[in-house]
Amino acid sequence: MEMNQWISLLERELAAPLPGLQAQLIMSPSGRRPVPGDTPLKNSGVLILLFPYRKLLHLVFIKRAEYEGIHSGQVSFPGGMYEKGDRSLQYTALRETLEETGVPVDAARILGRLTPLHIPVSNINVFPFVAVCQERPDFSPDPLEVQYLIETSLDKLMDPVNHKVKIMNISGSTIEVPYFDMGKDHIWGATAMILSEFLEIARKIIC
Repeated sequence: MEMNQWISLLERELAAPLPGLQAQLIMSPSGRRPVPGDTPLKNSGVLILLFPYRKLLHLVFIKRAEYEGIHSGQVSFPGGMYEKGDRSLQYTALRETLEETGVPVDAARILGRLTPLHIPVSNINVFPFVAVCQERPDFSPDPLEVQYLIETSLDKLMDPVNHKVKIMNISGSTIEVPYFDMGKDHIWGATAMILSEFLEIARKIIC
């Protein structure tokens, strides 16, 4: 299928009822539950950025820098916390993508959004948006926030051979964690759950 036709179908599907939590839970770690406490709820926006490369649609992820925090060193979509001056959470996702990857705010066309996801451990509501660039962006990642970028094809993410489960010890508990195997990098947690919903929509178009 020609790329622009596929993107048009994707935009239509994003405007329809979404797969939602059921699709997200496919990639949820076992024992995922709210963390007790009175931490204020925060909002963030992330961007699933599609672009053509070598005749295939690709997505970009960031490998976060190491820091003193819960999500240190993890693989995630570009994005970050809503700030007071942001016009909307969509703008938050675009602004943070610019800061982290160098892709200008006006270079990507928003196609729609996915189901918001709550991250219990940090008490953040993540609002995922889907966008497309007509050509591969000239990436320029911020070394203070990003170790490196991970560009991978939609085909690779959809291949069942790259959908795996590992055992992890988190906060003293042993849990099963579904993940997308990208070689030296693993996509798991909230990012994998958001990606799971997106891939379910993508499969509907291909079928």
